[in-house]
Amino acid sequence: MSVDPMTYEAQFFGFTPQTCMLRIYIAFQDYLFEVMQAVEQVILKKLGDLPGCEINPVQVRKCTEKFLGFMKECFDNLFGKMEQLFLQLILRIPPNILLPEDKPQELHPCSEEEFRFLQEEIEQLQKYKTELGTKQALLAELEEQKIMQAQLKQTLVLFDELENAGQDHGTSDFRESLVFLVQNSRKLQTIRDTVEREGKRMKIL
Repeated sequence: MSVDPMTYEAQFFGFTPQTCMLRIYIAFQDYLFEVMQAVEQVILKKLGDLPGCEINPVQVRKCTEKFLGFMKECFDNLFGKMEQLFLQLILRIPPNILLPEDKPQELHPCSEEEFRFLQEEIEQLQKYKTELGTKQALLAELEEQKIMQAQLKQTLVLFDELENAGQDHGTSDFRESLVFLVQNSRKLQTIRDTVEREGKRMKIL
């Protein structure tokens, strides 16, 4: 196989020419193996029909494998020449040909120095993009912390109000204030349920 990556051809075909040749090689190997198996079965069947034949299946298999190795060696030699022909004359894009997406390079060529400068600028932009993403993530986290602090502040204010309400009703302990609040909320819920039932009864009447 060729060691030339042929990246420009891969850009055009969507696959490397070496991959194409490798698939052809593997496909032929599989086909050759299947054919030799079929030939072996035919030979064994013909030998079975011959009276007094002393050739056994093991001998046939050895001969088949030997012939398969000979065919594979011949094909490898031919395939090397075929691969060279394909990669040089068929699957290669001539050096004077540009793909449509690369036409702007012909209209606006740049020197090696300009190309290096563009690469450095791209690297700097990528670095700046990474730093900007990190900064945005930190700002989002800071905003989330502000929201949590505001919620915590509201919770503390609520606790202070509960404690003050308890003190107004003669309960100085926060736990007692909470019990008092729960009892009052249950009373209010009972009153609400009673009012709703009476309202439904009045509608029915």
